[in-house]
Amino acid sequence: MLTETRAPSRSSRPTWSLLGPAFVAAIAYVDPGNVAANISAGAKFGFLLVWVILLANVMAGLVQYLSAKLGLTTGRSLPELVAENCRTPTRLAFWVQAEMVAVATDLAEVVGGAIALQLLFGLPMLVGGVITGVVSMCLLSVQNRGSQRAFERIIAGLLMIITIGFLTSLIVDPPAPSAVLGGVVPHFAGPESLLLATAILGATVMPHVVYLHSGLARDRHGKPETGAPLRHMLRVTRFDVGLAMVVAGAVNLSMLLVAATHLQGVEGTDTIAGAHAAVGNALGPAVALCFAIGLLASGLASSSVGAYAGAMIMQGLLNRSYPLLLRRAVTVIPALVVLAIGFDPTRALVISQVVLSFGIPFALIPLVRLTSNRAVMGENINHRIVTTLGWAVAVLISVLNVVLIYLTVTG
Repeated sequence: MLTETRAPSRSSRPTWSLLGPAFVAAIAYVDPGNVAANISAGAKFGFLLVWVILLANVMAGLVQYLSAKLGLTTGRSLPELVAENCRTPTRLAFWVQAEMVAVATDLAEVVGGAIALQLLFGLPMLVGGVITGVVSMCLLSVQNRGSQRAFERIIAGLLMIITIGFLTSLIVDPPAPSAVLGGVVPHFAGPESLLLATAILGATVMPHVVYLHSGLARDRHGKPETGAPLRHMLRVTRFDVGLAMVVAGAVNLSMLLVAATHLQGVEGTDTIAGAHAAVGNALGPAVALCFAIGLLASGLASSSVGAYAGAMIMQGLLNRSYPLLLRRAVTVIPALVVLAIGFDPTRALVISQVVLSFGIPFALIPLVRLTSNRAVMGENINHRIVTTLGWAVAVLISVLNVVLIYLTVTG
């Protein structure tokens, strides 16, 4: 059962000691789905989609702050507030789509962990998937026993490993600045580039972590007193989110830049295993090892965070708790089935991110509506500019999804 940790409302605590929830959420932005989408984009289109990663990271920062603000101001998670404002049939339908998003999330994370274990130790994909699922459940059990700070420290440590693992290749042989700047101008190059752009958005602005961050902030800080304590905590949260998004954005950008620099036009780089081999050939075995270790840390950390989000979604929307093992099985079994039947793992990762992007509006629309409601937020209601930006994010992603469906059907 998820726990709620009440923290002192004094604003005199050091800022660094209040950081953490955003770094747990940031794991979702550097998961194996990001690796597949970013590497595929760089290998196929070079620096074309640099602008998509930059835009997605800014959008994610805004969304994560709104989610954390909602949890701190109301003391409730987004799923709980959605459930309170929906009739039972709507609430159950909302839970079904959120559960599909959770399945797509776990698919990406378990498959990514399995690929990493195969690269490092030669394990069969199915065995690697089982190990990833078990280890992630062990990590989640730390939080489940009420050790929120310990869980945050573990996830932050894994985030550091991920960062080192993927930034190493960029540091060893950085791309030309002029080539990178050329990708800042928004443009596409056909339906496949649009598919990958949507996958990048789905991998970055992830719906399950939109739900999660409201609960993370609440579980860590409780509900600060209205006035100065709450304003202080919101300032700390903005710093927490900003710092976490800088780290996640740097990792995501490094993936695409390395692929664009070293993998474009190289055969076999349409899979993560092929990309790993190509990185090793271009930059040496040490860099390839860092890549594989970063991917493994990504799969383990993001899978545990995804399971945490799934438990929070189920508990909030269904108003009941379920055993951790059952909750884990609901989302991990489909991922293991994909591994067992031998479906191309990298393609499965990219498709999972597209599925995630379709779930984003269902998370963003309630978030923007609730944080723009004075009855819910009081004096911390969104500024009109923030509300406008929030709706713009939801509309942009929704339009991209509609265009993607059209191109897929007519193509």
